Amino acid sequence: MPLALLALAVGAFGIGTTEFVIMGLLPGIAADFGVSIPTAGLLVTGYALGVVVGAPLLTVLGGRVSRKRMLMVLMSLFVAGNILSALAPSFGMMLTGRVIASLAHGSFFGIGSVVAAGLVAPDRKAGAIATMFTGLTVANIVGVPLGTFIGQAVGWRTTFAVVAALGVVGLLGIARLVPAMPRPEGARLSRELTAFRNPQVLLAMAMTVLGFGGVFAAITYIAPMMTEVAGYSEGAVTWLLVLFGTGMFLGNLIGGRYADRALMPLLYVTLGGLAVVLALFTVAAHSKVLAAVAVLLVGALGFATVPPLQKRVLDQAHGAPTLASAVNIGAFNLGNALAAWLGGLVIAGGFGYTSPNWVGAALAAAALGLAFWSAALERRAPAPAPAEAAAAPVRTPVAPVQH
Repeated sequence: MPLALLALAVGAFGIGTTEFVIMGLLPGIAADFGVSIPTAGLLVTGYALGVVVGAPLLTVLGGRVSRKRMLMVLMSLFVAGNILSALAPSFGMMLTGRVIASLAHGSFFGIGSVVAAGLVAPDRKAGAIATMFTGLTVANIVGVPLGTFIGQAVGWRTTFAVVAALGVVGLLGIARLVPAMPRPEGARLSRELTAFRNPQVLLAMAMTVLGFGGVFAAITYIAPMMTEVAGYSEGAVTWLLVLFGTGMFLGNLIGGRYADRALMPLLYVTLGGLAVVLALFTVAAHSKVLAAVAVLLVGALGFATVPPLQKRVLDQAHGAPTLASAVNIGAFNLGNALAAWLGGLVIAGGFGYTSPNWVGAALAAAALGLAFWSAALERRAPAPAPAEAAAAPVRTPVAPVQH
């Protein structure tokens, strides 16, 4: 794997830390600003919606510059948003800082996925994407628990100041290690938009929304669920987040390894398993041991879907992958926003802190249904005629430009 993938993983580490660290800090932030836990959950929803809007918007606006330069601009925006979050005098300003930081998220992972896939041979694309996303999973093993510990010991504002510093490190890594890959010739918005005419691209994005949304329905409210229901202390939430991050790391490795070999069967197993585990989590949350096992499995099964879903979008949107890739990252976060909002609704409705698990199970089951539908449509699609197949141009991989 090229060294440039390390730089992308460093940037992903910073972004992953700020995205997920909010889970362990929700009670403290809610108390400081005098808002309820469901209201504080809007910091998750707002971030996710910012990704949904920022992914296509900044990808389109950045289409006229090189991908490396755009990645650097996005990391600068990320740093600014986290500084504002650290200094926010009110809940509204805190939410604004989260949204500003989130605008960089979708485009970074979308453009980064295309760059990562372009650095390796075609049969190693999913592995390269998984390598970049390793930064996100390692963030959940190291960055998120450490940020949660700092927030609980010193104050959540310090956590966001440290996250801003991580963003600076990511920016320097990209400047140093990512090759200056030029903007691809012939890249036009109209051509990128044609990818969305393919029903398989839309189905893959819908699977992304529902599948990863199932993870966030449960994990957004992990702190109150584990302290109020399972009986863990507030300090133990840090180690539970380490466990969740470990699951994500393992799931990412599995997804990256098998997505190039058996993409759809992998999705059937992971989405089906996720639905079952989330449903059982409602009961398991009353036991410390079973709750910890469930947290690990939710992380593993949820993140095992990321490389195959991202690769499926890239495969189906061939010839115009950049915008589709970025929008699919937005789809992950649309699922996050939807799930966090629905989870807050059922908690506010008096169904208890475990009720978001049922929401997550339903979302994951719906994603599994879409996966079977997508495969059925693919089987029914007519095969190309022999004459057309013979006349079709052969696509050869183009080596990345190194400077």
